[in-house]
Amino acid sequence: MSSVFEICPFEVCTYPFMQRALIAAFFIGLAAPAIGVFLVQRRLSLMGDGIGHVAFAGVAAGFLFGIAPVWTALIAAVIGAVVLELLRARGRTAGDVALALIFYGGIAGGVFMISLSGSSNTNLISYLFGSVVTVDEADVTLSAVVAGCVLGITYLLRKELFAVCYDEDVARTSGLNVSALNILIAVTAAVTVAVTMRVVGLLLVSAMLVLPVAAALQLTRSFRATVIVSLALGAVESIGGLTVAFYGDVYPAATIVLGAIAVFGAAATFRMVAR
Repeated sequence: MSSVFEICPFEVCTYPFMQRALIAAFFIGLAAPAIGVFLVQRRLSLMGDGIGHVAFAGVAAGFLFGIAPVWTALIAAVIGAVVLELLRARGRTAGDVALALIFYGGIAGGVFMISLSGSSNTNLISYLFGSVVTVDEADVTLSAVVAGCVLGITYLLRKELFAVCYDEDVARTSGLNVSALNILIAVTAAVTVAVTMRVVGLLLVSAMLVLPVAAALQLTRSFRATVIVSLALGAVESIGGLTVAFYGDVYPAATIVLGAIAVFGAAATFRMVAR
């Protein structure tokens, strides 16, 4: 891995933990917008937040039962995403109410289990706000695998997923299994959230699903171009924010998200000026 950074002239590239974090951030920057673009198209931009809150309960469960928090968060996020999608689709519970249930239930459950586990605040903060020091080889491998799966799924099923996001009724009359595709989107987002928390943190993980896509929408005219620009912005924002965090000695979640907001602001300004 070190050989990849030998030509890098900056100090940030000389530390093994930063090398691992930068590679993980790159993969996360690709995976998050790849699935986020479909959430934005479906007007479910806050879904990542809801899943993140459930993942927080999963992290707390990991501390409580002595299991690796990444895996318990992954399981909790997937279950929460499926439940959220089922509640949204079944009709009796409105989408916003379902999202509120996920938000508050995840936070309350997480706080309850954390209080029972007696875990230190330091361990918890690393999951809430991200911590580059805790990124190890397993996290890099997991990030690469998840990014590959997300990119593969969204590419191979791009037409079907776009049809569902554009108009569910039309997609259903075309013979597509809308329910299965919606659950696939939700589960893919959940897996991405659980992996992204190691660098961005659970509290701001939704930003990487949405902000690169929102900025790309200001600059592009087609869905394909939006996807490509979103991936590029996601990778640049993740690596750039992580680098700023290293030199500024601050939480990477803050610099990554603030950088993404700045890019969105610049893109929106460019669009207004170009009109």
